[in-house]
Amino acid sequence: MKNKFIVSACLAGIHCRYNRKASPCKQVIDLVNQGKAITVCPEILGGMTTPREPAECNNNKIITKSGEDLTNQFIDGAKEALIVAKTRKCNMAILKSKSPSCGYGEVYDGTFSGKLIPGNGVFTNLLLKEKIKVFTENELPKNIY
Repeated sequence: MKNKFIVSACLAGIHCRYNRKASPCKQVIDLVNQGKAITVCPEILGGMTTPREPAECNNNKIITKSGEDLTNQFIDGAKEALIVAKTRKCNMAILKSKSPSCGYGEVYDGTFSGKLIPGNGVFTNLLLKEKIKVFTENELPKNIY
């Protein structure tokens, strides 16, 4: 089976991050341009706007810097993004590292100090439960083309 990727939209150059910026990754952009990947932003699918206040994982919740609990929006967006991944038969994901939605292996700790803790974003956890392999832009799979 050929690999079909679901990728963080910000890695494909879409300005959807909390700060209205993108985090373009050449390999991800190439996969999208070749039709091998589909982009999603779980946070946008969860109803959040761009720009938006930064949010981090904090005791199984997603909290903004000012203290607003956005856990439900993150969960809703992750569920919608998972529907896209399953509908498009994606078997691999390349997601934005450290994100409360897409982080894999480590996420920010909720203090907004730049400190990282072991863990995954909400969307990443759903993908892993579905046995979809997850990578970050920092640890791309070999021979992805």
